[in-house]
Amino acid sequence: MPFTLATWNINSIRLRESLVARLLAEETPDILCLQECKAPVDKIPLEQFRALGYTHMVARGQKGYNGVAILSKLPLTDAGSEDFAQLGHARHVAARLDSGVVIHNCYVPAGGDIPDRKENEKFGQKLDYLTQMRDHFRTTLPARAILVGDLNIAPREDDVWSHKALLKIVSHTPIEVAHLGETQEAGGWVDVTRADIPTGLLYSWWSYRAADWDAADKGRRLDHIWATADIAGAAHGSRILRAARGWTQPSDHVPVFATFDL
Repeated sequence: MPFTLATWNINSIRLRESLVARLLAEETPDILCLQECKAPVDKIPLEQFRALGYTHMVARGQKGYNGVAILSKLPLTDAGSEDFAQLGHARHVAARLDSGVVIHNCYVPAGGDIPDRKENEKFGQKLDYLTQMRDHFRTTLPARAILVGDLNIAPREDDVWSHKALLKIVSHTPIEVAHLGETQEAGGWVDVTRADIPTGLLYSWWSYRAADWDAADKGRRLDHIWATADIAGAAHGSRILRAARGWTQPSDHVPVFATFDL
């Protein structure tokens, strides 16, 4: 049965409840994975979402920070979560569909502003988080699985507005790109978005700092959809909803979509 999945760093689900409802009503993905919900699970506003048909949820949350949730029209069961790098943060949750497909929803730490773990503890935490993700998927090789989320790294030169300008900027430094690549390789993950859209500039995040984000267009592709090789060939229809960056009180991220014929 085909299903469409979307991933979106919502940057506060309570503040942007209406935007989530708009996305669900207008785009009708079967599954929506949210990051940076910034709410305990019992404070996630579900009434509107349930009214739109999203009657299933698996989530991990905490007050004011982090938080990941999977909203679904399709039945799913909680498949656990991992505390990579032992940060005590709600940054990962997994859910299993009735078909057996497991969806991992991840929110990798942003890493602060200085790309040096000696000067910036948060950057070290980011690298450690990715290292433990890598080791986890090496030990527990995923199959029939999808990994989505705000991975906070734009790996390719055409995933950023200027490769040269961002080489020393957190999210595009060579060490981060290498760590992400190792994590991807460890799980045998296929970058579904780039399999569908192999060339050209592609962004899912634009800074709040830009006076006119659209005109400046200094974006980065920080949000990803991966799938294991055994089901990656069933993915198609990848797209990024750029228009959502222009909605009222938007997140600085926009939704990324893919459809799977499984």
